[in-house]
Amino acid sequence: MANHKSALKRVRQSEERRIRNRARKTRMKNVIRSLEEAIASNSRETALERLKMAVSVIDTTASRGVIHKNTASRKVARLSKRVNAL
Repeated sequence: MANHKSALKRVRQSEERRIRNRARKTRMKNVIRSLEEAIASNSRETALERLKMAVSVIDTTASRGVIHKNTASRKVARLSKRVNAL
């Protein structure tokens, strides 16, 4: 365990960021899962609605640095491709 005051602060900050990042990543996964359910049920309107929300959440997650911007772009492209195929 850290002994210096600055090291203790760094441990606290790291833990807060870890929890925050995990929450953001979980939210992104849940939104993607709901979109995939809409795609599976072949409802185009619902899928388009959820795609818009998913793109927003994925872009936010990338802008916060939780995932890389290229990863976000790849996810959006693949989801859009699947929705457009409906």
